[in-house]
Amino acid sequence: MASRTGGEGKEAINEQVIANTYANMRTEMNQLYTKITELEMEVSEHSLVIGAIEPLDPSRRCYRMIGGVLVERTIKEVLPAVKRNKEGLEEVIARMHEALERKKKEITEFELKYKIRIRKADNDAEDEGGKKEGTAQGVLVGPAGQ
Repeated sequence: MASRTGGEGKEAINEQVIANTYANMRTEMNQLYTKITELEMEVSEHSLVIGAIEPLDPSRRCYRMIGGVLVERTIKEVLPAVKRNKEGLEEVIARMHEALERKKKEITEFELKYKIRIRKADNDAEDEGGKKEGTAQGVLVGPAGQ
């Protein structure tokens, strides 16, 4: 009997280690998604800046934030730097997408190896919650006559 208890304890520890490893892998994947989204927003901001200053006179003054310090430059000096930064961000995003795909593949292999299945709690409750959220407009209206 003592040997059975020991075996069950070891099995429970292994299951816990597998569950923790899987949770860590999912967390890493979510962090990659978050960082990619953040960098894509920065690329979008760079595109807006490029679109705004490109048609302007290259000798015109503009200001650029460098390390928390606002520096006066000309558009001719700033535009190439902004374009280089945007290209660099796009390269980083491409590498992060590759890392994300590797992580997804690794998670899929881990799920198959340990026969992990994700259970979804109450699909009906999620659907209703999604409908309720979707109908909210997020508009605040003051009293009439003001």
